Amino acid sequence: MGRLTVILTSPRLPAGLLTAAAWRVVHEASVVATYDATTGLAAALTADGIQVEALPDARAGDLLGRAQEQDVVWLAADDGDEELTRALADGVVGRAVASEAALVAGRVALESCLLLAPEIEVMIGSFDPPGARLLDLREVMDRLRRDCPWDQEQTHESLVRYLVEETYETIEAVETGDRDHLREELGDLLLQVMFHATIASEDSNEPFDIDDIAAEIVEKLIRRHPHVFADVEVSGVGDVEANWETIKAAEKSRTSPFDGIPPGLPALSLASKVVARSAKADAGRAPAEGDPPELSQASLGDALLALVARAHLAGLDPELALRERVRREINQGRTS
Repeated sequence: MGRLTVILTSPRLPAGLLTAAAWRVVHEASVVATYDATTGLAAALTADGIQVEALPDARAGDLLGRAQEQDVVWLAADDGDEELTRALADGVVGRAVASEAALVAGRVALESCLLLAPEIEVMIGSFDPPGARLLDLREVMDRLRRDCPWDQEQTHESLVRYLVEETYETIEAVETGDRDHLREELGDLLLQVMFHATIASEDSNEPFDIDDIAAEIVEKLIRRHPHVFADVEVSGVGDVEANWETIKAAEKSRTSPFDGIPPGLPALSLASKVVARSAKADAGRAPAEGDPPELSQASLGDALLALVARAHLAGLDPELALRERVRREINQGRTS
């Protein structure tokens, strides 16, 4: 009795990457077939000296019939050939039922009955590693840049507002705790990264792509975590943060604790950064008059909202006022 093996593979991996078990089955099979023998895994096997038969009109009954007396391997298409696989399962069940009926009726012997339904196995020939779907995103983004008029017109500059919007929408999803919303917004944010990377790869002077971006962040994370990837010892989170800032300052050749703070941050975020840097480096004083007793997240929010309300009544811009005060704090810290 023969055997029919349906091999499923990942379209995201190089076609020749198969498990050892899949390679063994392919090499031992009498027949290796697929719809199109000129592409993907079939082409890779052909290049390796294995004959692959093209059966563009293959049906489940045909494959089951050929597997009666020989080992047959079917190379599934990228979509997994779900319809064909279901038809094969139905065919095996149908043959088994017919065989049992014939056996009960005494029309066939037991040995003949067993031959009517060849053994079928669905084998996973290659697996998607974690992160493999990012390859799909890159492929889709390349297609959009090639075929979509709107996507073709976009630049780093034109996408800035979308990057800001998606960032705030992601923050909202985090704050509300809605996991479905968070997954969606993280996807939108990831799209922005891939979009900018694709545009950057098209630059004629200094191109870089998503792989360059990933390589750079991987190298940075390794450098700035010497307690993980080297022999540096730390006693807690404080040491980790201190090492990070020290290594970062050396990499960036920064002489001021305020170097590297993005001036375009919202005023409150900018002020928070400046105060934190000042406290860490002891390079200046905190601009506040003093913390009220038992300051909490809620009371802080109340105080800030009250200040914004007072500013509105006075015709003042609280964002501008805080930004100007933070700018003075930075200048004082640099000159002190």
